[in-house]
Amino acid sequence: MHSFKLLINKKQTQYSVKNLQTTPSNSKFKKSKVINLEKGKIPPQALDLEEAILGAMMIDKKGVDDVIDILHDDVFYKEAHKLIYAAIFTLFKNSEPTDLLTVANQLRKSENLEAAGGDYYLVSLTQKVSSSAHIEFHARIVLQKYIQRKLISISAEIIEEAYDETVDVFDLLDDAESKLFEVTQGNLKKGSESAEGLVGQAIKKIQEISNKQGMSGVATGFTRLDELTSGWQPSDLVILAARPGMGKTAFVMSMAKNMAIDFDIPVAIFSLEMSSVQLITRMISSETGISSGKLRKGNLEPHEWEQLNVKVKNLSDAPIFIDDTPSLSIFDLRAKARRLASQHGIKVVVIDYLQLMTAGTSNGGNREQEISMISRNLKALAKELAIPVIALSQLSRAVETRGGNKRPLLSDLRESGAIEQDADIVSFIYRPEYYGLTEWDDEERTPCEGQAEFIVAKHRNGGLENIKLKFTGHLAQFSNLDDDFSSEFHSKMNDAISSVNMPSAQDAFGTHDNLDEKGLPF
Repeated sequence: MHSFKLLINKKQTQYSVKNLQTTPSNSKFKKSKVINLEKGKIPPQALDLEEAILGAMMIDKKGVDDVIDILHDDVFYKEAHKLIYAAIFTLFKNSEPTDLLTVANQLRKSENLEAAGGDYYLVSLTQKVSSSAHIEFHARIVLQKYIQRKLISISAEIIEEAYDETVDVFDLLDDAESKLFEVTQGNLKKGSESAEGLVGQAIKKIQEISNKQGMSGVATGFTRLDELTSGWQPSDLVILAARPGMGKTAFVMSMAKNMAIDFDIPVAIFSLEMSSVQLITRMISSETGISSGKLRKGNLEPHEWEQLNVKVKNLSDAPIFIDDTPSLSIFDLRAKARRLASQHGIKVVVIDYLQLMTAGTSNGGNREQEISMISRNLKALAKELAIPVIALSQLSRAVETRGGNKRPLLSDLRESGAIEQDADIVSFIYRPEYYGLTEWDDEERTPCEGQAEFIVAKHRNGGLENIKLKFTGHLAQFSNLDDDFSSEFHSKMNDAISSVNMPSAQDAFGTHDNLDEKGLPF
């Protein structure tokens, strides 16, 4: 038999439990345990500041403007405060005035007035403050408390999963870092969104695009490509594939230089093939116009040294971040990309190249399954960071064995069809000169010397096109090709010339006396 007696000491707020136990031998003893409430744990909170914020928002419109972009309803600890803030946010979104009466009416319309404490509680909130002074500072403290609660919640989930032997440790690490990154960025996971909210976001984005003259994504510096794609779009996975030596790295380095120098866009480059110094040397060559061979040998003329010192300044100031870790795993890449996004605000990630990455797991499986897993994770990374991820990829040897112009096809993607499935854009670099061809396979049979073709073979949100670019081999540089001028000159000027009987030199310039010994006018 057990008997319990509860004693409450009001002065010390302690509970003393006396446990009287009778042993089989009829011997009795007393056991006492003291629990102090001060040693207990409650979730981090700042209820007094929550009350001050809500009161200030109802008496001063400036208070609403100051914190509406900082807080959301889940930030508040008390359920009634969540409902009140949600009502204030609804009024703000609908461009309606925010005061005691309108908030009460909004709560009444949503049938949450009683749950929020009723009219009396709303009145009491407005009486706690006299102005919205320091409201932003108070809001940041409340937000800090919310982040602390989220960290506690995430930590509990991580601990629970760590005890689960069926969870892969690399998946656990990636999931843990992903959740912590979301807290750091303030992009805490939300539930499903209503069509009303999404339509509003879409219209706002369309208006922003209109103000940017149609450039909704990250500009590449290649005019026709930007016109086709409106720039690389946030959350897109872009695959750029080609045979070795075709110019994949040269293209992305030219693009990265355009982005960072011309548009001041932070770019992260993960190079698994070339060292960071080799890559930056290529960019120096492209920026200065000095060939890579000369830079490697250091055999420069005095004016080239001056040219190098002057023009390299733009490149040294450019927001370009290069990581040349070999055999990088998808887990390490995601971790590094998150840190770069957090610390430097990168807007584009470039990976050179996909087949050199490792899955970083010990689950086995063939290489095709690994590539599929890597491509899925790259797409997930693009969505998580809301930036375009550009991954270079090799093509299979089937291109070489095929007859004709050897222009690459989607079926030539190496090792996995999942690459095509996961990618939003699949593109190829094609240079006929690589195969010893001297003309394009168009009707005019135009020369292809010093030219390349950027082939958009898959475009989930747009059209397909083959875009011609200029390729300068000794600088390893891609640039815009002035197609409009050359085609106009050929189609209009040449046709006009051929349709008119041109005068001879004698008719045009007079007698032979006006010609030199070579028959040219002087």
